[in-house]
Amino acid sequence: MKKSSTLLIALIYSFYLFADNFPAGANSAGMAHSTVAVADIWSVYHNQAGLAYLDGFSFAAHYDNTFMLKEFAVKSAAFALNTKTGAFALAYTNYGFSKFNENKFGFAYALKLAKFLSVGFQIDYFLLQQPAYYGNISTVAGEIGLLAKPTKKLSIGAHVFNFWQAKLNEYEDERLPTLFRIGLAYHFTEKVLFTLETEKDLEQKPTFKTGLDYNLIAKFYLRTGLYINSTDYSYSFGVGYKYKGVALDMAVNKHPVLDYNTAISLLVNFKKK
Repeated sequence: MKKSSTLLIALIYSFYLFADNFPAGANSAGMAHSTVAVADIWSVYHNQAGLAYLDGFSFAAHYDNTFMLKEFAVKSAAFALNTKTGAFALAYTNYGFSKFNENKFGFAYALKLAKFLSVGFQIDYFLLQQPAYYGNISTVAGEIGLLAKPTKKLSIGAHVFNFWQAKLNEYEDERLPTLFRIGLAYHFTEKVLFTLETEKDLEQKPTFKTGLDYNLIAKFYLRTGLYINSTDYSYSFGVGYKYKGVALDMAVNKHPVLDYNTAISLLVNFKKK
């Protein structure tokens, strides 16, 4: 009975994950994932154009724990390398347990079109593994993003996930959601970053997200965020520590239906000499 209940909840939660395209990065989670205009390695999950602004080689790992149960954990890892010909990145995400799990493999490329403008592309392979009587499902989707930096303080980002509407199942023509995101990031000061964005599913009403990142003292950061849709809202909080090329971030998110999520991520950057 317990295994059946776990599988049912996992199936329900999987629709939430697919709908949000596996968001990752505890720094982003602390800001309600309102980071479509923020450039860091987590751009591989939010807006690939941001990868063009990275320096050198970066590695990041993310762990999101829902209901404090390992069966509902989301694990993500990403690698990115910026070269003279553009930035390349690999990303992998896994959710679930032996009886049911989802996997996303992504390969991204980003390029600066001008000093203030970049573009990014990504090809994703999704694999859904479930009990034999359901059968496994796989599909390929595409992502594209733009990031503009008209001033030193302002960034504007736009991103489309699954722009060719990849099919998940022939039954009832089930497809991955197509998501549009557009938003901005503004540095009020060197210590205060404000973000605001909207996200639209082709079949759903738009949602709105906003976040704040505050460099409290030295290498410590405080974050908060708010997510609003047509029926309810959720909020998040986070903390971070940065030392040279290493960043450790943690966040707590209160989901309107699925209760609390906790997330932790580690980022390591080796800059070019």
